[in-house]
Amino acid sequence: MLTILFDGVAYGMLLFVLAAGLAVTLGLMNFVNLAHGAFAMAGGYVTAILMNRGGLPFLATLPFAFLVPAAIGLVLERTLYVRLYNRTHLDQVLFSIGLVFMAVAAVDWTMGSQQQFITLPSWLQGRVEVLGIQVGLYRSFIIAVCGVLVVLLQLVLSKTRFGSRLRAAVDDPRVARGLGINVSMIFATTFAVGSGLAGLGGALGAEILGLDPTFPLKFMIYFLIVVTVGGTTSITGPFLASLLLGIADVAGKYYVPGLGGFVIYSLMIVVLVLRPQGLFARAR
Repeated sequence: MLTILFDGVAYGMLLFVLAAGLAVTLGLMNFVNLAHGAFAMAGGYVTAILMNRGGLPFLATLPFAFLVPAAIGLVLERTLYVRLYNRTHLDQVLFSIGLVFMAVAAVDWTMGSQQQFITLPSWLQGRVEVLGIQVGLYRSFIIAVCGVLVVLLQLVLSKTRFGSRLRAAVDDPRVARGLGINVSMIFATTFAVGSGLAGLGGALGAEILGLDPTFPLKFMIYFLIVVTVGGTTSITGPFLASLLLGIADVAGKYYVPGLGGFVIYSLMIVVLVLRPQGLFARAR
C-alpha cells in the first residue's frame, strides 16, 4: 500500500512538471495552448538524442532538455503565439492543435515512429527498502527534482517582482504598460519558461511514460485534466490535483487493472460535477 502511494506521488509530481507550463499559460496568461505536449516531446527527444547519439550522461542532458524547448517556445511565442493572445479560445485551440499535428508529423519524418529508449545510470535503477517500503530510486529522484521545481515556481510567482508584474500584466495589460511594465517581455519569458518546464518533464518522464511521435496526443488529455481539476487561478491547485490524480491512477491500475485506465477520468468527472471551477479554486 505504501509502495503504491509512493509511486503515485512520483507519478503525480511528474504530471505536475509536465502540466506546469500549461497551468501558467492557461491560468495566468488565459491562453489555451494545446501544443504544450509538443514541447514536452521536444525535451524527451533532446535527451534521447544526446544520450544515444552524443554519448552524454543522463544528468548532463537535462539542462538541454529545458533550454532547447524554452528557446523553441520563445521563438514561436514571438512569431506566432503573440498574434493569438487577443483572439477567442476557439481560435487558440484550433491554432495550437494544428501545431501539435505538425510537430507529430515532423518528428515522425525525421526520427521515425519507433519508441525512443534512454538508459538510466546504474545509481538510478532498481529499488531499495526504506522502513519496510520498496522505494524506486528513479522515482525518488523525480520526487526530489520536481519538489524543488514546485517550490521555486511558487516562490517566483508569489514572492518576486517578476511574479507581481506577470499578475498585473494578465489582469490589465493596458494599465500595466502605462505603469512601465514590459508586458511583451513578461509574456515571452513566461511562455519560454513554461515550455522549458514541459521539456524537462518530457525528459524525466521518457523512461516511465515512453517516448514516440504520438506523445503530445497521448498525454494532452492528462495535462488538461490536471489543470481542469486543480483550477486555473493558482499553481497550488494543479500541484495538489497532480498528486491526487497520480495516486488515483497508480492505485486504480494496481487494484482494478481491468478498469484502472478509467479511474482518472471518473475522478475528473466527479470533481467537475461537484466543483466545476476546479477542486482547489474559488467559485467566481
